[in-house]
Amino acid sequence: QVQLVESGGGLVQAGGSLRLSCVVSGSSYSINDMGWYRQAPGKQRDWVATTTYGGTTTYADSVKSRFTISRDNAKNTVYLQMNNLKPEDTGVYYCKVWDVLSRAYWGQGTQVTVSS
Repeated sequence: QVQLVESGGGLVQAGGSLRLSCVVSGSSYSINDMGWYRQAPGKQRDWVATTTYGGTTTYADSVKSRFTISRDNAKNTVYLQMNNLKPEDTGVYYCKVWDVLSRAYWGQGTQVTVSS
């Protein structure tokens, strides 16, 4: 059974930084794309960033130039470095991955709270 475990969330002041990690285990197939999503209270879950197996990255406009997604394929781990955090970045951050059969898996989420 595929499991995704996120870590690194917490409470930070505006302008601060956090680094999220997501470790994937239990997959019988190679992991292809890896991404991060977030959900603010009372709002829908939104896409934040994605990285392909080869390292090509894409970002939502709201986080471009502040967030950096990266991955370590040997460790089946994806990271999200978040700099210059703003109160509107507050929410639960979820890791999502796709295997080579295009099956998607979600993590349980990690809370990020940015105080003003």
